[in-house]
Amino acid sequence: MGTTGHKISILKDLGKKIKTDKDLDLLIDKLADSRLVLLGEASHGTHEFYTWRTAISKRLIEEHEFNFIAVEGDWPDFYQVNRYIKQYNTEYKNAKDVLKNFNRWPTWMWANWETEALIKWLHNYNKNFTVNNRIGMYGLDVYSLWESMETIVDYLKVNDPSLLPTAKKAMSCFEPFGDEAGMAYARFLHRFAPKTCENEVVDLLQDILRNATHYNSDLEASLNIEQNAHIAKNAEQYYRSIVSADQNSWNIRDHHMMDTLRRLLTFHGTNSKAIVWEHNTHIGDARATDMHQEGLVNVGQLVREELPNLNPKIIGFGSYKGSVMAGKEWGATMQKMTVPSAEKNSWEYLLHKTGKGDQLLFMDSLKNDNHFKAAIPHRAIGVVYHPEYESIGNYVPSIMPERYDAFIHIENSKALHSMHVHTDKSQLPETYPWAF
Repeated sequence: MGTTGHKISILKDLGKKIKTDKDLDLLIDKLADSRLVLLGEASHGTHEFYTWRTAISKRLIEEHEFNFIAVEGDWPDFYQVNRYIKQYNTEYKNAKDVLKNFNRWPTWMWANWETEALIKWLHNYNKNFTVNNRIGMYGLDVYSLWESMETIVDYLKVNDPSLLPTAKKAMSCFEPFGDEAGMAYARFLHRFAPKTCENEVVDLLQDILRNATHYNSDLEASLNIEQNAHIAKNAEQYYRSIVSADQNSWNIRDHHMMDTLRRLLTFHGTNSKAIVWEHNTHIGDARATDMHQEGLVNVGQLVREELPNLNPKIIGFGSYKGSVMAGKEWGATMQKMTVPSAEKNSWEYLLHKTGKGDQLLFMDSLKNDNHFKAAIPHRAIGVVYHPEYESIGNYVPSIMPERYDAFIHIENSKALHSMHVHTDKSQLPETYPWAF
């Protein structure tokens, strides 16, 4: 038996067919001792990745008392989701109304019916608990520079006018760049450096951190104002890094998401448990890919290195063929695209050849098999996608047993169902500049 045949034979014995959430029993049992579960996706536009992550998340919350879900999304938008599901206010009538706030391209990433179903479930589930014990949902990302600055100023007007001069000084530094503050700021630095707004946002963060204990107008007010100040500082650094030739902006973004995750765990208490939803490229350990050789890190690597006491577990997702929601270029109209059959000898191809269809695999037994110690092409689809050129840039060389603890394979996936909300094309796309 050749190398490929051996791999297929091993995977065939290892894979466990999945059809319903009951087929997740063994996975849920294996995750029970973890306080940090990372759930990936091979694209931001695939129905099954959202629905299976929802099924896993619901069971972890119901059966093992996980406290919150943190996702690859903007903090200000998801803070409104968090307030809705915890019933802090009655500003929104339903989950769909909350998701109308998600107007940054690609809107389909969160403004979709699959996410709406999860938010609706969380809202209803939380009715059974006191305010202090309700499940939260938060955004980890760094993009929302202007939105976070506006939130800070509006909050300080009412709650701490003494810091308004510092906040307005920082905001006025970005004001010439308008609503698309981040990208316009980056373009300005590229042309007219060295003037930056770094000192202004650092001063603002320091002042807010000194006064944070006073921002207790409700249970999460202090957390919110503090996080928006961190975003202002880190987003300024992120956008500034875009003008350089290196890839430092990727590391700034993932370190920010990691730091945000730490703050959320601290906020929720000593024994808190978290579920993270992000693209495989963020949650699959970077050290098991060619990202490592390029000096890139990601959340998956950082949690294993820095939070081993939480026993983090990483579950990757992928599919052999199907359809996906994506765009042909930045800001382009979303469209349903065909996902071609995976390239020969890729991870997805090997799982297809097992003939087991949709399946769950645990990586433990592969770690000592020499055939799986070498990198295998593993598909990654971005929000900008060209299926006709997929073989050129959509496969990440990955040592799979080192990248994930478990993997869910979908044989024939479907595009998710977008809500088709208004797209604000003046804002930086959610996943700039790597499409993840």
